[in-house]
Amino acid sequence: MENYHDYMVRAMAADKQIRAFAITSKDLVEYAKNIHSLSHLATAALGRLLSAGLMMGDMLKSKEDLLTVQFMGDGPLKHLLVTADFNGNVKGYVSNPSADLPLREDGHLDVGKGIGNGNLTVIRDFHMKEPYSSTIPLHSGEIADDLTYYFAQSEQIPTSVGLGVLVNPDGSVSCAGGFIVQLMPFTKQEVIDKLSDNLNHIPTVTEMLKEGKSIEDMLRIVLDGFDIEFTGSKDVRFYCGCEERKDNIIATIGKDELNEMIKEGKEVETSCAFCEKKYKFSVEDLIRIRDSLKD
Repeated sequence: MENYHDYMVRAMAADKQIRAFAITSKDLVEYAKNIHSLSHLATAALGRLLSAGLMMGDMLKSKEDLLTVQFMGDGPLKHLLVTADFNGNVKGYVSNPSADLPLREDGHLDVGKGIGNGNLTVIRDFHMKEPYSSTIPLHSGEIADDLTYYFAQSEQIPTSVGLGVLVNPDGSVSCAGGFIVQLMPFTKQEVIDKLSDNLNHIPTVTEMLKEGKSIEDMLRIVLDGFDIEFTGSKDVRFYCGCEERKDNIIATIGKDELNEMIKEGKEVETSCAFCEKKYKFSVEDLIRIRDSLKD
C-alpha cells in the first residue's frame, strides 16, 4: 500500500448513541516483532494487544495519563503487557516471545490457547495517589473477547472489540488493526438491535484490511445503516522512551541488590523489557542511583 502509515480514528454514530475507534497498526506490530524476535503466535497476540491498548489509550482524558493492559495466563505465552498513552504511543512485550502452537482447525493462530487461563488487569494512571486498577478472570484467552468482557464487567459499558493480525508464512506482518464500538447510556433498543445484527455479519478485521479497506471503511461496515461522524485522527507508533528513564531500569531491583553489585566493583549491563535496548552502568552510576533511592 503506497504511503501507508499507522493511524487511529474515532467516531460517533446514531445521533451520538455509539462511539467507535478503529486502528491500522501494521508497521508498529512489525517493529515489535523484530525487536522482540517474536514467533508467529507471539506476533499475533502482542499485535492485537498493542492495537487494543492504543484505542483504549485514546479514551484517556489527559496527555499525561497512562494505560497498562496485562494478560497473565497459564499458556505458553505466559505474560503479555502493553502500556499506551493518549498521544498515540504504545510499548509492550511478551514474556515468552518464542512460544508457538499448532494452528487451529480453521487455520488460524491459536492465541486463546497460547494465553490460556488466568487474569486480565487494566491499570489507568491519572497521576493521582494511586492508579485505578481492575482485574477480572480471563473469559476465553482471546484478546478481543476478553476485552469485550472486561468493559461489560468492570466498566458496565456494552462494547464490541474486534482485533486482528495477519502474519505471513515468513513471519512478516501483512496487516494489523482493529476496532472498538461502545454504546452510550440510554441507547435506543432499535440501535442496539441493528448494531448487534451488523456485528454478526461483518467480515473479520484481517479480511477487511487485506481487501484494502481503510479503517474509515471498516467503521462504515461495522456501523452500516447509521450516520457516522468522524471526530478525530492521530498517528500511532511503538515508542518506549526508556532513554529518558534508563536509571529506573536498574533502580527497580532495590538498594540491597545495588549494594551487592557495587561490592563486586564491575560494570553492569541490563536491557529494557519493552524495547530490548541495552544500557551499561558503571560502579559510579550504581552508587549515584542507590543514593537517589528513598529508604
